[in-house]
Amino acid sequence: MATGLIALLDDIAAIAKLAAASLDDVGAQTAKASIKAAGVVIDDTAVTPTYVVGLSPSRELPIIWRIAKGSLRNKLVFLLPACLLMGTFVPWLITPLLMIGGTYLCFEGAEKIHSALSGHGHADAAAAATIDPKTLEEQKVSGAIRTDFILSAEIMALTLAGVSTSNFATQVAVLAAVGILITVAVYGVVAFIVKADDIGIHLVATGGRIGKTVGHGLVKGVPVFLQILAVVGTAAMLWVGGSIVIHGLAEFGLHQPEHIVEGAAEFAVAVIPLLPQVVHWLVATLMQAIFGAILGGIVILLLSAIKPLFAKA
Repeated sequence: MATGLIALLDDIAAIAKLAAASLDDVGAQTAKASIKAAGVVIDDTAVTPTYVVGLSPSRELPIIWRIAKGSLRNKLVFLLPACLLMGTFVPWLITPLLMIGGTYLCFEGAEKIHSALSGHGHADAAAAATIDPKTLEEQKVSGAIRTDFILSAEIMALTLAGVSTSNFATQVAVLAAVGILITVAVYGVVAFIVKADDIGIHLVATGGRIGKTVGHGLVKGVPVFLQILAVVGTAAMLWVGGSIVIHGLAEFGLHQPEHIVEGAAEFAVAVIPLLPQVVHWLVATLMQAIFGAILGGIVILLLSAIKPLFAKA
């Protein structure tokens, strides 16, 4: 009896060790996948606050909550099963789908630049002012969730690519963990950003000397920060989209764009030997963003050429 009990305890201990090792593996893979998706996360964080600009401050947090729920639904209900099925049955589809998503991000970024340069952005803002607040909110929420779907698809696909050699259970756990972790992190930061000015007003009204100083800084700084964030979001779209497409092309044997980016980065390091890793990253990122802007511009031209054909039909 004692021997059987000891054997049972040994088995339980072995199972516990295996479970702990599996949890460690999931944790490590989740951290690695989150770092890989960092560029898309920056993009997501930078883009989302723009969806509450022009709406009532009382609706900011409810709108962010609606977008966050939509983002979580995108990741866990639609994209997680789709990624698992794709990874199991058609893993060769991962790179093409990433490239399609990357091209869409390039188009979005290039379109924002085009709108800013052509003045369409002001026209859109004027048109938005004539829409009733409820309809405008619905439009902004649905638009944010659509954009989030693309960004979430990129995050989940990048995550899947990083755990493609792991077992099925680890893939499920890592995809779910990354989806939840990134959603909470992104929309937590976004909620703080869009309410920072209200926090500033509260500090000005009720705070001490330091609190009032911080409050004035937030009130004056947040609108400027949101403008900077919009620029960062556009740049991130071009950088992330361009880098995804360039890496995808390399996987299909077209290495020239990747060689051009790498060559420019290495040349910059040779010219500016100070902090070589930083210089290399900055130049490579700039080249990827330029590629993304060119690709996005081509898509805009193609859509402009195709649109009249559909209008005639």
